[in-house]
Amino acid sequence: MRLLAIGDVCGAAGCEYLRKKLPLIKRENHIDIVIVNGENSADNNGVTPFSAEHIFTSGADVITGGNHSLRQKEIYDYLDSNKPILRPHNIPNAEFGTGYRLVDFGSFSLAVINLSGIIYLEKLEAENPFLAADELIEKAKRDGAKVIIVDFHAEATSEKRALGLYLDGKVSAVFGTHTHIQTADEQIFPNGTGYITDLGMTGPKNSVLGVKSDIIINRLRNNDLSKFVFAEGECILNGCIFDIDLQSGKTTSIKRISL
Repeated sequence: MRLLAIGDVCGAAGCEYLRKKLPLIKRENHIDIVIVNGENSADNNGVTPFSAEHIFTSGADVITGGNHSLRQKEIYDYLDSNKPILRPHNIPNAEFGTGYRLVDFGSFSLAVINLSGIIYLEKLEAENPFLAADELIEKAKRDGAKVIIVDFHAEATSEKRALGLYLDGKVSAVFGTHTHIQTADEQIFPNGTGYITDLGMTGPKNSVLGVKSDIIINRLRNNDLSKFVFAEGECILNGCIFDIDLQSGKTTSIKRISL
């Protein structure tokens, strides 16, 4: 089974670029399943039913989230629908959505887990992701899933790598999201878990993490707290392809992509 994971989609520009490129990527690489992080897909940040539907109709099978997943109130009911859209499981007191989804693809089932990091994300007050991972992996096994995928939405590379190594042999793949910068450390850990610290992003290339660069520069240089606005123009798409053996649940090959 060949799985494509795509980094954080940023605003309307990112959504349109995903729609333009994803069908071709799927055909050329014989992709079976697509997981897209969509927590920044709405133009005013977060995710809305409109942006989620855009991602699904562009070719995604599952949408994962992050610290902005619950920013837009209009997404609340959508998160509780039967759509395969997730938000981090370890967000405390979250009344809407789930961080675990078992997705049936006919000949096999795929368990997707979405977790948030703690380091540098103190305002989110997320609970321990290691303990949350243990809980959900046990649930996935009870549900009969041999393929288990984890999107770890976290800031610190050390936290991401630590969780990846902790889960080596327990899950099929762990990929990081949130920083919007693709890392060049894709690898298969000794016990068969595919790993990359961060997938990167899908959105405007000439930006700071998808946002207009002058807004971020003014914030950092002059303490100007102007509202973030997504950039426009030429876009990029970052992601990673995992080949996973359906019998063992292990990753057999891994390939980073950047368009």
